[in-house]
Amino acid sequence: MFADPVFLRFTRVPEPPPDGFERTWYERYEKGKADGTRRNFAVVEGPEQVFVGFAVAPSIDSEERTAELGYGITAANRGRGLATEVLRVLTAWAFDELGMFRLQLLIDPENIGSKKVAERCGYTFEGLLRSLYVKPGRRGDTESWSRLATDP
Repeated sequence: MFADPVFLRFTRVPEPPPDGFERTWYERYEKGKADGTRRNFAVVEGPEQVFVGFAVAPSIDSEERTAELGYGITAANRGRGLATEVLRVLTAWAFDELGMFRLQLLIDPENIGSKKVAERCGYTFEGLLRSLYVKPGRRGDTESWSRLATDP
């Protein structure tokens, strides 16, 4: 996925990813798993457990009961409804397992597919956060989408 231009465009992964980035990313999530501040999951399919994407909670605040969620699907597996299913499962996990009250998605305004996934999963568009997105060599606007435990 770190070689996929669409994935790189719409994520915080540096372009190009520096050597060893995968290991650093994984270690950051392992530390977060241990202290309860972030989680990552592989999305696999079939008896061979073929990797088709990932799901993340890059920011978990247990005290405030809020979390940011994210997801990514490999290029070969996009357009099959996997992102919607992944976000549904991730949302249920955050509400049911973590006891979160507010979940947030930060989406690039040009990422039409991700915005459709958010809508299908019951997230509400909150507004545009100007110049929030920071990536080496790039700064841009970000849309905020949320879902509350009390939402239908």
